[in-house]
Amino acid sequence: MEKQGVEQQGRVLELTVGEDEAGNRLDRYLTEKVQGRSRSYLRKLIDEGLVLVNGRLVKAGYSITAGDRVRVEIPPPQPLEILPESLPLDILYEDQDIIVINKPPGMVVHPAAGNYQGTLVNALLAHCRDLSGIGGKLRPGIVHRLDRDTSGVLVAVKNDHAHKSLASQLKMRTVERWYLALAKGDFKVDQGVIDAPIGRHPVKRKQMAVVASGRPARTWYYVRERFDQCTLVECRLETGRTHQIRVHLAHIHHPLVGDEVYGGRQNHLGMTRQALHAYHLGFRHPRTGEPLSFSAPLPPDMAAVIDRLRSSAVR
Repeated sequence: MEKQGVEQQGRVLELTVGEDEAGNRLDRYLTEKVQGRSRSYLRKLIDEGLVLVNGRLVKAGYSITAGDRVRVEIPPPQPLEILPESLPLDILYEDQDIIVINKPPGMVVHPAAGNYQGTLVNALLAHCRDLSGIGGKLRPGIVHRLDRDTSGVLVAVKNDHAHKSLASQLKMRTVERWYLALAKGDFKVDQGVIDAPIGRHPVKRKQMAVVASGRPARTWYYVRERFDQCTLVECRLETGRTHQIRVHLAHIHHPLVGDEVYGGRQNHLGMTRQALHAYHLGFRHPRTGEPLSFSAPLPPDMAAVIDRLRSSAVR
């Protein structure tokens, strides 16, 4: 039997459900037990018949019971099929384990349907000889993402040990992910927390929304500067759900300037994207455990809008 909770690649993982774990969905249970793998990846294994419970095929929503024996077959990483591309990279730090990038707005992080070229992964494959294979053939080296039109600091990993370490830090919520956001309207308080579950929008399936059935999500915000039409806020992620800051700020009626998906019709103040920048990233080095901290200045488009707002305020 393999040790429970330890990721194995190209191996079989045997698990036994404990009393305190009974009643969980199978996919959620596996997300807790199989380190470095996303829930969507584990659902795919279940759908492909690579997960058995007591020797039987079950669905992702199967409610596990105490004593259930779960067998997970984790296939080896598939060969990469994404082509390297020599694209400019703003590298903030690099060593044998990690590479920290200041991602520009407009760059997709990893290939997906409709975007198989010009992504950060394409650029990383040209720059680095090795990337972690845990993310799969379309997302090698990727531990966390930024939206295409969100700029700022992002870390990629070069080996599976680094991937597991960073994934664990994200899971334990010890990674510092701080953003600067230009949001519509005037905030009533100088700081607060938005604690609201996020899941797929019940009607607009390409969007996320605050829904009762969603996954727990928490965003802390701090007012940094107030303007006539909007507010510059710092947002700190406690969780990392898809589009979390965009959805949470829209939920409290302060959508991001320029966000056409969650902000509706608005004055974009010259922004052609959502005004969101990941300005700070902090974590422990996967090999040495040393605390690391990286920051990136506001990109020109967002800085220009803020400068104009400041100029208008002093007239």
